[in-house]
Amino acid sequence: MNIDKLDFLKHILIPFAGLTEKDISISLPLWQTRTILKGDFYNKQNIICKDLGLVINGIFRIYYYDPATDEEKNMFFFSEGQFIVSFRSFLSQYPCVYYIEALQDAEVLFITHHDLQALYLIHKPWEHFGRILAEYFFHSSQSRVEELLLFSHEKRYLNLLQQHPGIVQRIPSFHIASYLGIKNPSLSRIKKRIQQHNPS
Repeated sequence: MNIDKLDFLKHILIPFAGLTEKDISISLPLWQTRTILKGDFYNKQNIICKDLGLVINGIFRIYYYDPATDEEKNMFFFSEGQFIVSFRSFLSQYPCVYYIEALQDAEVLFITHHDLQALYLIHKPWEHFGRILAEYFFHSSQSRVEELLLFSHEKRYLNLLQQHPGIVQRIPSFHIASYLGIKNPSLSRIKKRIQQHNPS
């Protein structure tokens, strides 16, 4: 899929961090595109996450593989227009403890850790972007913890639909159930309750 990189980045980064078209143009040669087929990985467990990406199209999941139970536990999803990264690994350049897998054929626009650090040093607005990015991922991780501790499964499901419109039609139900911390039959009951309360 051919995209206009400048237009795509402007659409995401201007509202996100107040970058100008000039700021984004300076970074333009550093952004690269990468195609990732369904079932392939953006990053793997025990590998350092070296790229900060933006999803052009497709859906990804972050999951942890628990060898004690032989289970995969979904933690986050990334879809169109969202940043994709294992942020702690990217920030510290330390091996990641999660997998990031494409659930559909996908395309990502990304910048390497090395190039982003160089931008921080030579262009002040990009340093500001780095602070906003850190705050964004802190907020995301904190919200996820609070969701698991405080929200009902139904509320978590409704939040997921808001964050990733159409996700139910695009990926298997068992991935959504794993994210919610429930089994497929419980997810079916939640869907049924919501449908009864909001008939189309």
